[in-house]
Amino acid sequence: MIPARYQASRFPAKLMQDLGGRPVIVRTYEAAVKTGLFNEVYVVTDSPVIADVIQDIGGKVIMSKNTHESGSDRIAEAVEDMDVDIVINVQGDEPFIDAESLEKIIKVFKNDTEKEIDLGSLMTPITDWEEIANPNTVKVIVDNQDFALYFSRSPIPYPRDEKVDAKYYKHKGVYVFRKSALMDFQKLPMLPLEAKEKIEAIRFLEYGKKIKMVETHVTGIEIDTPEDLERARKVWK
Repeated sequence: MIPARYQASRFPAKLMQDLGGRPVIVRTYEAAVKTGLFNEVYVVTDSPVIADVIQDIGGKVIMSKNTHESGSDRIAEAVEDMDVDIVINVQGDEPFIDAESLEKIIKVFKNDTEKEIDLGSLMTPITDWEEIANPNTVKVIVDNQDFALYFSRSPIPYPRDEKVDAKYYKHKGVYVFRKSALMDFQKLPMLPLEAKEKIEAIRFLEYGKKIKMVETHVTGIEIDTPEDLERARKVWK
């Protein structure tokens, strides 16, 4: 499922910006299909403009009936009546998503025979302090079994003791849900930490859900700003 909202707060209409001759959302849809990992791939949107460009390439679209605060809420509505076990949320601004990273996270659920994991997601190591300090970069810290402890736009962990070697991880915009956890998500009201940081994964942590993080070294580019788009265009060329 690829949630796609036309009016992004930081970069309006970013999903319709040109990337190598096609809109960003089309590139993301094509990348998800190309992995060959999914039974079905849908774009879930409230925008007729986005729906039209996906349908023009023969893609599948689900139109949202309600207004949603987050992509996870949008997807929960779309899959409510579907007979599925695992739902993968690929953000619409992730045109460089790769099969290798997705295979790793799908394997986590195949191996989770006790069904202890509610949600899986991806993280990639970062070392550049400018990126670590950038509030557009969502950071994650994990325990010794790679379960998420917290997500933040601030640098976490804070480097109080610079002699201690601690890794920094960037959270990538891919979520893998058990359908049951996703349906719970839409019923749970947003709490202050999620509202303050504007990071939907925090809601799961606030309600005690277990998020398994999987490390990947495929960085890609998430298109959050016009500067990101320019970088993406150079990489695409």
